[in-house]
Amino acid sequence: MLLRKYEPGETSPEPEAPMVSFLEQAPASRRNAGGGMMAITIDEMLDLLSFAGAELGSGNANHGPMAAEALFALGRDNAVLPWVEDYRSRLTDRPSSSLAIPRAHWQEYLGARERLGDWIEFFENELKEAAWQDVVRIWVPRLAPAVMAAATHGLIRTGHAVRNLSSGDTPQRRHELAQGLGYWAARYYTLPGEPSADNAGYHPRAALDRVERLHEFDFDVAGPITEQIKGLENHAEFEPVIDLADAGDDVSRFISNLTETFAGIYLANPKGLIAFVHTVTAPSALRMLTPYLDAADARRAARYAWQACAGIYSWYSTTPPQDSASWEAPAEDRDELIDRAVTAGGAHSIKFTEACLREYALNPKSVYLAAARDVAERVGPI
Repeated sequence: MLLRKYEPGETSPEPEAPMVSFLEQAPASRRNAGGGMMAITIDEMLDLLSFAGAELGSGNANHGPMAAEALFALGRDNAVLPWVEDYRSRLTDRPSSSLAIPRAHWQEYLGARERLGDWIEFFENELKEAAWQDVVRIWVPRLAPAVMAAATHGLIRTGHAVRNLSSGDTPQRRHELAQGLGYWAARYYTLPGEPSADNAGYHPRAALDRVERLHEFDFDVAGPITEQIKGLENHAEFEPVIDLADAGDDVSRFISNLTETFAGIYLANPKGLIAFVHTVTAPSALRMLTPYLDAADARRAARYAWQACAGIYSWYSTTPPQDSASWEAPAEDRDELIDRAVTAGGAHSIKFTEACLREYALNPKSVYLAAARDVAERVGPI
């Protein structure tokens, strides 16, 4: 049988032969009365993907655990196994560890991409010695300046892992948290500008009016986001952007304004869509982490989330901000929007739809629903 069962306390599974089909190997006890497969659990999903590295062979992020977790959150448990079976054929084995990262000198290894396996092992050890909540409380603030790391996927994967753990502490879920934090640390990258005490205090929508767009409609968006965004290093005028917006005493409201604003930015732009997807999914992932952060650390992390979204806007947007109220809600209801994402099948479509619907539940603005409907069509299977 493909799924390996972990012993109590075990947190670091060895890679398994990845291409054996669970659909073919599953015993009769896993089939329903009609002969079809019963829905798998979150831990079984993580088992199926445990062999894989954090990135695809192309260098793009491995979205498997994140998108599958989003399907669970959307209530589409029966869609998880077929989606995972298809997606894992693209994955490669995760890197092994080589040399331990010393706890006293961890800062020296931030951004060391070749040490990804060592970073994952580092966080597995951290999670053996402390409650996962304490690991999140200590390490998310340390990594927060690099919200842009791996095109924000370090933050996003960590957010999905924490939501898994919040509903049940298991070895598989702890390992997934180690993967998210390890990826974030190994791909650590900061945008120009550090927060200061001199903050303008605008909410994100008002702050965005003060951010310069660097390109016009004919801008070529081709190329990895991680490489494109480095172009901001040549624009000193971007450095003060982090001091335009501040969460004040209400981080949740700040994140709502940020995601609402950027759902509209996504809709308004004709290209660069994958980059704009992350301007909603990344701050929405931070929302899943803030309950475990000290208040000051949550406010600071929110400013870095704003900086990352503003950076994507400055580099990629070819249209100015619009009033989010100008977007009308689509005719489809929630279930129909989810069905569209599942049918499209793309990891970005699934994750974006889940984030938009979750944000809408907290901040019922039609722009989220319009964006969720759009993503299945314009981003689709990617």
